[in-house]
Amino acid sequence: MSVASRRRRLPRLNVLLTQGALSLYSVLIVFPLAWMSYTALKSSVEIFQNAWSLPETPHWENFATAWGGGGNLGRYFGNSALVTSISLVLILATASMATYGLTRFRFRGAAFLLNVFIAGMMFPIFLGIVPLYLLMSQWGLNDTYQGLILVYIAYSLPFTVFVLSGFFRALPEELAEASMLDGCTRFGTFWRVMMPLAKPGLAVAGVFNFIGLWNEYPLALVLMTERNLRTLPVGIASMAMRQQYDADWGALFAGLLIVLAPTMAVYLLFQRHIAAGLTAGALKG
Repeated sequence: MSVASRRRRLPRLNVLLTQGALSLYSVLIVFPLAWMSYTALKSSVEIFQNAWSLPETPHWENFATAWGGGGNLGRYFGNSALVTSISLVLILATASMATYGLTRFRFRGAAFLLNVFIAGMMFPIFLGIVPLYLLMSQWGLNDTYQGLILVYIAYSLPFTVFVLSGFFRALPEELAEASMLDGCTRFGTFWRVMMPLAKPGLAVAGVFNFIGLWNEYPLALVLMTERNLRTLPVGIASMAMRQQYDADWGALFAGLLIVLAPTMAVYLLFQRHIAAGLTAGALKG
């Protein structure tokens, strides 16, 4: 075999190996989702008899049981939706203003403050749970939506500032100067000019924050002890513990799908924005 023919075959081999690895990875991701989906339509007896078989008759009542029956996930779903949506809006608004000021304005200590924000990503949340619980108890914010939202904002700011800093640094200064020459204030320039240009970064930060807040467990477990105020991850965990006695495993898998559905929907809706945002961030960084 000549050297030229070997060189032509190497790219083909690399493509085949890459496609094979990606196909295997796709199977590893899709199969557990598919298995969980059809298992949610089976009875507990069918699950124990053959965990891998398809349901003989779909048991749609499993979702009703998980949502409003013994699982009470409908209440927890509403709690998570309320806390996550308000937290997400406030996180993006606060982090974008902080990042814009720290990256666009030149003043002594700006780089240090930005590094302090980013350093917060390295602090394990478990080290702060006990003092945080005592502080929230002293302020009377335990078992309140306001307290959990404030904690979520503080918890998510370091990551959000880190993501947005690259985008705001890359925004052209000429546009800001032109808007101010046209009579726009600094806040008007930020809101009307810079924020639309930073939409890819906001989309990336928003999606990742949504996934993190929707699935957040330890903070919600410690700060929201009242049953009716629990968020969805805490609710599904308590439901899983009760299955040791109720043995309604079909309802448990239905509850897992209920928890997973919003995350999948948000990712599918914003996947193009995520790809565009990550690519833009890589090119601009």
